[in-house]
Parts: sequence; structure tokens; C-alpha cells
Amino acid sequence: MTRSDISGPYVAVAGIPRHLEDWRLPPEWRWGGGGVFAGQRHYQEVVDALGRSLSLVTAPNPAHSAWLSAEARHLAHLGHPSIPTTYHYWVNDRQARRGPGYLRRWIAGETVGSRMAREGADDVGYALALLRAAGSAIAYLHDAGTIYGALSPDTLWVTPGTRFWLAQWQWALPRADIPAGLMPDRRWTPVPPEWDRADWRPTIVSDQWQLAALCFAALTGERPPTRDIPPLAWVRPELPQDIAQAIDRALGERPRDRFPSVPAFLRAVDRAIGARSMLIEVARAERDATSAPDRETEEARVRWAVADDYEVLALLGSGTFGTVWRVRDLALEREVALKALHPAVSGDQRAVSRFRREAKLAAQLAHPAIVPIYDWDSRGDVSWYTMELEEGGSLADLVARTGARPLVDVAPQVELILEGLSAAHAHGIIHRDLKPENVLLDRYRRWRITDFGIANIPGEELPGATGTPAFAAPEQLLGDPQGPAVDCFAVAAIVVYVVTGMPPFGAGDAKGILRRQLAGDVGLDAFPPELAAWLRRGFAPAPDDRFAEAADMLGALRSALSTMRRRARPWWTRALPGARSRRPGDDGRRG
Repeated sequence: MTRSDISGPYVAVAGIPRHLEDWRLPPEWRWGGGGVFAGQRHYQEVVDALGRSLSLVTAPNPAHSAWLSAEARHLAHLGHPSIPTTYHYWVNDRQARRGPGYLRRWIAGETVGSRMAREGADDVGYALALLRAAGSAIAYLHDAGTIYGALSPDTLWVTPGTRFWLAQWQWALPRADIPAGLMPDRRWTPVPPEWDRADWRPTIVSDQWQLAALCFAALTGERPPTRDIPPLAWVRPELPQDIAQAIDRALGERPRDRFPSVPAFLRAVDRAIGARSMLIEVARAERDATSAPDRETEEARVRWAVADDYEVLALLGSGTFGTVWRVRDLALEREVALKALHPAVSGDQRAVSRFRREAKLAAQLAHPAIVPIYDWDSRGDVSWYTMELEEGGSLADLVARTGARPLVDVAPQVELILEGLSAAHAHGIIHRDLKPENVLLDRYRRWRITDFGIANIPGEELPGATGTPAFAAPEQLLGDPQGPAVDCFAVAAIVVYVVTGMPPFGAGDAKGILRRQLAGDVGLDAFPPELAAWLRRGFAPAPDDRFAEAADMLGALRSALSTMRRRARPWWTRALPGARSRRPGDDGRRG
């Protein structure tokens, strides 16, 4: 979870809260940059020795320790794509100075409620994806004998990669494990008609009602009332009638009028969606209602082309030449990202050839810092390739959500990116369009390079200006010959952007950016001297004065970081032979 883009029961926390002040994290671990309170729980980001962002879940009230333990134990035995994985539980250990608390996946995104408040009602495709993800998780819980009891737009989170996660697991327990008198806050929890005003009595059918209420809110932009809910056909007339009727039935005032189970509800919706033709009709209806024909026509076109192999779940992004979709691989039963060419360029054989070449280049570069490519295919006038789904969005998304990032978080990721670029440069491949939008974050928020659409390969010279001005080297803006040094320039620009929140030479007019680049007009006061010197060399106007390739830049970065670490050690540890000092953060405190 992030400190921004939160709403409802969540309260952002700056720094380490009081109940964690005496904690000591394991060696090589450190506190992350965010934390939130939510009712009786606190979620704090921690970064483990492998560089993974995890969520430390604790109960600020010591009297709730047994409740927290029951929650961790219960969650650890659940396995579902929308249920966060639990990794470890720390008992209360005074000698180790940590506990009680458990570790699970850190969710980088926002609540559905936050998204709804910002953007209003969702399109039908998105709302149905939400219904299917949350409904599948609720059905799984019911099969395991668990009632969730608190489903709402504020307990369902969505990542930039449009993956949905259930949160607030303290309520999904037997009543005997929950302290007497406590229940979900009704300000944020949809209340089924059968509950008394002051009671909380979750059942299988109340979970179904809350699931339908969640879908109703996504489709209308408003949470439904407890009683006298208007038929969905009145507020979303473009919604297929059978789908609207299924949701209306699940919202029935009397429990016996609803579906016998959540799977029965989901099957009714799936039958209403039906074959490929229904998907196209939904897209057409949304097009007519929203006056956005291009996007809806393209979605219907992609759905038609890939329907035999993939189920389209959500739009992830759109660029100059193509769109990226979150899809489910029907054969392997996994979710992947699918990039398809825009209809406007799919008829150009040169564009299709370059699109295939992009997939081929990335597929050749097997490296942990490069998003892997799985397959390339075409059907009719639709061409696409599939790649690993990176659920954390892009660096641009991260900075937009949370602001500038601390240097301690950035440095290890820059090393990884430079290692990936070194592999590309060793094959003679130059990316030429590195920018925050083309660096994605995996589930642990590790950085990975994507989009080799305008990459240069040996024996191929592509004349003319390239790249995105705010992150392009001077020779790219001038249309001069371009070597690996352009990627080094872009890496330096990305570092400044992530640490400060702004592009180093500004944004907008390419001529103004070029003028500032050639004059060396860049502010690096926020950086330590060693890193500032490294950045200045990366920003050298002349390519020959820059790092020749990523491997040279990586070596210089590691040297600068090593000098910074030595300088940060106390003078007496440097003076005494054999003396060692702990790394900053080894004592588990922020500093």
C-alpha cells in the first residue's frame, strides 16, 4: 500500500509509528518509505535483504496480539491470486527486539474507493473484471469455510497493473477470535438489509450482497443504499440486460431471493457475457454511451482476435503505436501483458515488421532487469506479443503516486538496470528510449526495462531524432549518430527524476531542453558529491565525454557508492584495524 491514493479507513503515517520505534529489523533489512493505519492494524513497508518490498502488519494495541496472531495464522493457509501471500510471523521477542507482527506482500496501488472518487463510474469491462476477481476470492473463502464479512470499495485494492487484492483480513476470522464489541466501521462497509443497525452478522449471503454492492458502486460511481436500490438498467442502460438482472438479484433485499452461492452468481454473469459476440456488443454499447469509439472499437477488435487463447481483463496503457492489456492465458492459466498494434498502423507492413522486431530483440536479452517476452502472433489485421505482467506499474506511476524516492531505495535498482543495459550493449543493442514509463516494477518493486521499439542493432542505422526529449541525450534531439552513451544519459536523467520528482532539464519544448543540456544547466545539490560527479559525467553534452557504455557507468556507480559508504562510517571504525561498523538501518531505526 502506498501513502498516497488512500481513502476511507486508511490514514497515512509519516515515519515510524510509536509502537514500532523499538523494533530492530534483521541485518540488511531496512524500513521502507510508507505506512498506513487502518482501524486496528498498521501496515509498514519494509525492504528485506533481497531488496523486496514487504508489508509488516502489526496491531498498535498490545491487547490485540492474540487477534493478530490468529489473523496471520489464518491468512498463511490461504492461497488465491487476490489474497496476499503471508511470508513470516514474528512472535514477541524482547531479545531480538521485534514482534508481534507478520510479513506479507506489499500492495503498491490504491483502493477501488479511491479510484472511484477520482474517476467516477468505471466502464463495463473494468467492473466485470473487478467482480470476477473479488468474487473468485470470496468463493474460494467460502469453500474453505471462511466468511469475509467486510467487502467494500475500501477493502479491495488495485495495482497499476490492474490486479485486485483483498485487504483488512482481521475481520475474516471466527467471531471468537475477534475482541468483543469490535466490528468493521460502517462508514466504509456496505450494510446488507438483514443486518441490525448495531450488529455485524456476516454470512455467505451477506458476502454475496456486498460483492454485488461493490460491482454496483463500480458501475455507477456511488455505493448502493441498504434498501430500495434502483435497478442497474436505470443507471447503466448500456449494460446487457442479463448482467444487470444478475447483479440486481444478488442485491435482493431478502437473502432467500439472492443466488444460492457466490459461484452461482458468477456463473450467471458469465452466461450473460457468453460468446465473443457479446463482448463486442458490450464494447459497442459503451462506445455509444461514452462517445469514445476509438478505444472501444480497438478493445472489441483485440478481444475478437485473441479470444481463442486469451481473456482480456483490463487496459494497462496506450502509446503511440500500440496498447497494452492485462490478459489471462487460457492454456497456461496465468495472467500476462499483451501488447497490440493500433489499428491505424497495423496495415503498414513496415510497422508490423518493426513491431515483431521489437519482440524479437527483447526476447533475445534474457536478464532479470529486462521484461521477458513469451510469444508473438497475429490474426487478421491484429498483431501482438505477450510478456511478463509487471504489477507495480512504471517508475512514472510510482513517482506520481508517492513522490520522489529516497536515494537508498534507488541506488540498488539503478545497478540492476545498468546490468541489464550492459547485457544489451554487449549484444550491440541500444535501447534509445529509456524513460520512467519504460521502466516497470515487478511484484517486489524491482526495476525492469521494457519497450525496445526504437532500439538500434548492429548494422542498422536509424536516422533522425529519437527518444523522449526530457530523457533523451543531445545527439538524439539533434538527429546525430547515436551509440550506447545515449542510454547512459537516460539512466542519469531517470535517477534525477526519481530522487527529485522532476526531469533534470525540465519538460516540454525540446529546443529549451537541448539548450539547457548543452549549457550543463542542471541542479544536483540534492545528491552527495560522489554521486553528483557521476551524474555530471552521465550528462556530458559530448558523447565522448560520457560513459562509453552501461558497464563503464555501472563500475563508476559502484565506486561512488563505495566511497559514500566509507565516508558514512564513524571515524573511529576507520582508524581501528579490523573494526567493522553496521550499515545504516541495521539497528532497525530510520535514519
